[in-house]
Amino acid sequence: QVQLVESGGGMVQAGGSLRLSCAASGRTFSSVAMGWFRQAPGKECEFVAAIKWDGRSIYYADSVKGRFTISRDNAKSTVYLQMNSLKPEDTAGYYCASGSKWYAAPPHFESDNWGQGTQVTVSS
Repeated sequence: QVQLVESGGGMVQAGGSLRLSCAASGRTFSSVAMGWFRQAPGKECEFVAAIKWDGRSIYYADSVKGRFTISRDNAKSTVYLQMNSLKPEDTAGYYCASGSKWYAAPPHFESDNWGQGTQVTVSS
């Protein structure tokens, strides 16, 4: 089992930036896909971004395209989510997840493990 620990959340004004990190342990990080999801109060969990283990296949939700960037450092067993031009609607608990199955059509992966989450709050 992969253990995931998120960090980097906090409070920021609209238009600001944050970088989230997710450190993994317990499995071979380089062989699993990684992704970020978020959930705001009263709403369903929403996909944000995903990255395959090769670091080349990357997908984003339409709501964050052009503002968020997902990346990974296999040497550090860490995945990042750089969030720029933050909006109040981005306020949510952010969770990273890992999966060993990657699908190309449609692009997605099965989330087998989840972190505890980190809160992001964006004010006007």
